[in-house]
Amino acid sequence: MLSKWRLLPLLDRWIFGELLPPLIFAIAAFTVVSLSVGVMFELVRKIVESGLPSQIALQVLILRLPSFLVISFPMATLMATLLAYSRLSANSELKALRSLGVKTKRMIVPAIAMALLMTCLTFLFNDIIVPQTNRNAEITLKSALGQAISTEKGDDIIYSRFGKISGSASEVDNYGLAQLFYAKEFRKSAMHDVTVLDFSRMGYTQMLVAKKALWNKKEAKWEFLDGQIFTLSPNGSTTTAQFNQYLYPLGSAPTKIAKLPKDANDMTVAEAIRAKKLYIEAGNLKESRRMRVRIQEKFTLPMACLVFGLVGSSLGAKPNTATSRSQGFGISVILILFYYVLSFSFSSLGVKGTLTPFVAAWTPVFISLFGGTLLLRQASR
Repeated sequence: MLSKWRLLPLLDRWIFGELLPPLIFAIAAFTVVSLSVGVMFELVRKIVESGLPSQIALQVLILRLPSFLVISFPMATLMATLLAYSRLSANSELKALRSLGVKTKRMIVPAIAMALLMTCLTFLFNDIIVPQTNRNAEITLKSALGQAISTEKGDDIIYSRFGKISGSASEVDNYGLAQLFYAKEFRKSAMHDVTVLDFSRMGYTQMLVAKKALWNKKEAKWEFLDGQIFTLSPNGSTTTAQFNQYLYPLGSAPTKIAKLPKDANDMTVAEAIRAKKLYIEAGNLKESRRMRVRIQEKFTLPMACLVFGLVGSSLGAKPNTATSRSQGFGISVILILFYYVLSFSFSSLGVKGTLTPFVAAWTPVFISLFGGTLLLRQASR
C-alpha cells in the first residue's frame, strides 16, 4: 500500500495530506451534531422515562451511527476542500504553484479524487450497511423495551390495488381504485385486525373486517378468519354476513409490502426496485412513481460528495482566499442548505409527476456541477 502511495505525484500526495485532517474533523463535527439531534436526546428520554438500560442505548446509538455518517460524508467533503484550499491560498502556496505553471484545474484533481472516493463510500454505506444497521437498531430497542419482535413484521400495512371497475357506464370510469387493504400489524406470516374495502363493482361498496388473514398458497387467495362482510348496494340497502372462514381474491402483494421497510431511505436499491414492481402490478401509479424517484435518489445522494468536492475546492482555490474553520463551517452550512432545498423541491416535482423521476433526481446534481464548473473557471483566471 505504501509503495502504491509513493507512485502518486508529489503534488497529489501533498494536497491529500492537507485534505485529510479537515475531512476527519468535519466528519466528526457533523456526525456528532446530527447524531445528538437525531437520536441521542430520544435515547436519553427513554433511559429516564422507560428504564432503557444504558448499555442498550449505547448499542442502539452505535447501530444508528452509519445512517448519520451517510449524511455527514457529503457535508464533510465540502468543508474539508473549502478549508484546505483556502488555507493553501492564504499562505500563497497555490500562488507559488501558479508561478511554476501549475493550473488550478490540476490543483483540484486530488480534491475530485477524494470526492469520488467519498461518493463510492457513501453509496456502499447507504445501500449495504445503513438498511441492516437501522433494522438491527429497531429490533434491539424494541426488544429491550419488551415489545414484540419478529423477523417477519410490520405495522399499519396499507395496500391499494387499482384496476377495472365492473358495471361502469363509460370508459372513463372503467379504471380506478378497486380494493383498499389495511392491516393493523403483520406477525409470523399472518395479518391481524384486517379491513378490506372493495369498490370493484360500480355502485356497490363492500367492507370485509376480520381478526386474522392468511395467504393461502394452494388457492392463491387470502383466507380471512372470524369476521364480517358489509355490502352497501346502489339502492342504499345494507346486507351483513358473518363468517368463520372466507377466501378472497386479492394476491399476495400485501404480504410482500409488509416485509419491506416503510421508509424508502431504509431500503436497499434491490428492495426499492422490488417495491416499485409491486406498486406497478397493483396499478398504483403514484406510489410506483414515488419509488422510481427514490431509486434515482439512491444514486444522487452519494453524488453530492462529488458536487461539494468541486464547489469547495473551486471556492477555496480562488486567489487571496482565507477562510477560518468557523467561516468554513458557516459557508458549508449555507451551500448545503441551498443544495438540499433544491433537491427536495425537484424531488417533490418528480413524485407529483410534473417531472420524470430521472430529471427530478439528477437536475440538482447537474445544476450544482455546472455552478462548480463556473466557480472553477473564475478561480483559474
